[in-house]
Amino acid sequence: MRIGPYSLRNQLVLAPMAGVTDRPFRQLCKALGAGMAVSEMVTSRADLRDSLKSRRRRDHEGEVEPRIVQIAGAEPAMMAEAAAYNVAEGAQIIDINMGCPAKKVCNKAAGSALLQDEDLVQRILGAVVAAVDVPVTLKIRTGWDREHRNGIRIAEIAAASGIQALAVHGRTRADLYQGEAEYSTIRAIKSAVTIPVMANGDVTTPEKAKAVLDETGADAVMIGRAAQGRPWIFREVGHFLATGRHRAAPSPDEVCSIMLGHLENLYGFYGEFSGVRVARKHITWYLKTLPGATGFRERVMRAETALEQQALIRGFFADQDIRELAA
Repeated sequence: MRIGPYSLRNQLVLAPMAGVTDRPFRQLCKALGAGMAVSEMVTSRADLRDSLKSRRRRDHEGEVEPRIVQIAGAEPAMMAEAAAYNVAEGAQIIDINMGCPAKKVCNKAAGSALLQDEDLVQRILGAVVAAVDVPVTLKIRTGWDREHRNGIRIAEIAAASGIQALAVHGRTRADLYQGEAEYSTIRAIKSAVTIPVMANGDVTTPEKAKAVLDETGADAVMIGRAAQGRPWIFREVGHFLATGRHRAAPSPDEVCSIMLGHLENLYGFYGEFSGVRVARKHITWYLKTLPGATGFRERVMRAETALEQQALIRGFFADQDIRELAA
């Protein structure tokens, strides 16, 4: 799949997730097989541009290209300005968020709330595309609710506006993350446009990734929640798509190494105090994939320093009973 001048090495994309897809996690997922990763959502508000959160969210230092910044907002001129600013800061692709279902975003008429106003969608997309000389992509849902599925119309507007790739989460905003993803709607959207389409929603296993690609005809699959605590899902899916066979699960030693490397990058990125606290949610996600972790989870969540977190994790993986359960 190509987006402008960038040819992706595979069909696997890490979905943007606020509070998750920071630079350390994007780097890790790319190292473990993701062909592309999109940043956390960055606000288009100029008054928040230099906040610590915004600066971290657009930090791509040392990251494998392409560097993609996702922006959110509801004012065409403000979105255009934000796009130009982020390109000047090093973004190689600008992604527009019209898929986030969170109330705090939708209540400001941004994210998936924009799907209710097709004229505004057209004005935002046109303004952003005109403001930058890099590819612009778009993430949407299938509509606002099940009575207003206008994903096909939004996709047609996007293609006509110069959007160069489209990610579709196969649910309406009203569905949030409940129920089955609508792959038939994604297939209809793919059939309606010629730009690349990425299918998002419930891609949790290698078999499911292949089934979604086959059913939708999409150019790529976008994986989000299934990568939390399991970033190696990308290499597992890639291996299955290439060979039709399953790749062996990572050994306990490799999982330990991946975790510790991830935590080390978090400490470096956020500083130790904040890094330890950000690491807690990732540790929780990793431990959900491991046997015998229930009691250990409570102990490691109380760790206050990087050294303590790391020592506890090393001790957990050194436990012979845990190693036998994981074998």
